[in-house]
Amino acid sequence: MERTDRIEEEVKKIASKVIDRDLKDPRLTGMISVTKVTVSRDLKYCKVYVSMLGTEDEKEAMAALKSSAGYLRKEIGDNIRMHSTPEVEFILDDSIAYGNKIEQIIKELDIKPLEEETSEEESDTENTEE
Repeated sequence: MERTDRIEEEVKKIASKVIDRDLKDPRLTGMISVTKVTVSRDLKYCKVYVSMLGTEDEKEAMAALKSSAGYLRKEIGDNIRMHSTPEVEFILDDSIAYGNKIEQIIKELDIKPLEEETSEEESDTENTEE
């Protein structure tokens, strides 16, 4: 595991804690999760990917997160010993919402899972052999 990987994991923990416990901005509603963190090789820049569920206005929530980037940077500096603390950028990760949308579409199509189809074919084969 490289140093950047370890730092990314630590930043993810710190960012999650800060968002869940420390930020009191009224624009932050619903559930906000840190899905991924990437840190540049030179450790000067950090991207924090967040997912939002139940948030009324994602643009306002992202603006609130962006305004708290300085506070998160301070918390990172206080908790991780590094030569310089990376600049933090928040990025909306809509992969969970996209996955939920795809799942809903599949449910609407009423397609049976592959396991059920396989077991039905096996029982049909057994019935025809008799």
